Amino acid sequence: MPSPREIRTQIASIKKIQKITHAMQNVAASKMRRAQQQMATSMPYATKICDVMSHIATSDKEYEHPFLCEHEKTKKIGYIVVSTDRGLCGGLNLNLFKMALEHARSFQEQGVDVEWCLFGRKAEVFFQALMTNIVAHVSGLGERPQISYLLGGIKIMLDAYKAEEIDKLFIIHNEFINTLVQKPNISQLLPLIKQQDIPRYHRGYIYEPASRALIDTLMSRYIETQVYQAVVDNIACEQVARMVAMKNATDSSKEIIDSLQLTYNKVRQAMITREIAEIVGGADAV
Repeated sequence: MPSPREIRTQIASIKKIQKITHAMQNVAASKMRRAQQQMATSMPYATKICDVMSHIATSDKEYEHPFLCEHEKTKKIGYIVVSTDRGLCGGLNLNLFKMALEHARSFQEQGVDVEWCLFGRKAEVFFQALMTNIVAHVSGLGERPQISYLLGGIKIMLDAYKAEEIDKLFIIHNEFINTLVQKPNISQLLPLIKQQDIPRYHRGYIYEPASRALIDTLMSRYIETQVYQAVVDNIACEQVARMVAMKNATDSSKEIIDSLQLTYNKVRQAMITREIAEIVGGADAV
């Protein structure tokens, strides 16, 4: 049985850890509000450009962009995986990686090759350990990422699709539902899925100077916006998950301290009882 001094040392150490986890919980809560605001700010633009691309995809009959063309046979697919740069956020990244591997395995079993574009340090470390085919990786995006940080990795995947080096492109990230629910989400970026239920009055467009240049630009902007929105969503999920993880750690440390305090009282009581017994025994001997 440990001595009272050892138990007191353990209690003091856990109290220090408890202060740290509680501080990290408060910091994550503050960052979570900023991340939610950033996500809400960028959402209207992402939604609107999605609507515009849905209409343009079916309105122009003169020029069909390569991003709208589905390849005859799927030989290789690409994944953009958005993770966090730091840990201490529970199973947020692990659940994401499990979904990515399961989805990729369903294609690999059919003889399809896979290549990865990774955003976030945790994804880079995880997939490098698996010896996967990583064509691009970006880390250190920060809490307020700029879209310029993402363009290099995105361009590699888009150029690969244009050159028919990959036949499908998916993006995997954590989707922010609310402060209680965050779940990994996978969606297809390329080829773009045409919507057939668009009203006729949305299909008339006049392009100036030419439809080809405008559509080429809009297609790239659309993909970049979807990836950026995924990164922003993932940051909001990260802060929520870290806040919850630190709260759980703080609560668990309190339970451990209470248990150690009870053990300390028992040990101290046993020592006092033993000392009294020794004194009584010595008095009887005299």
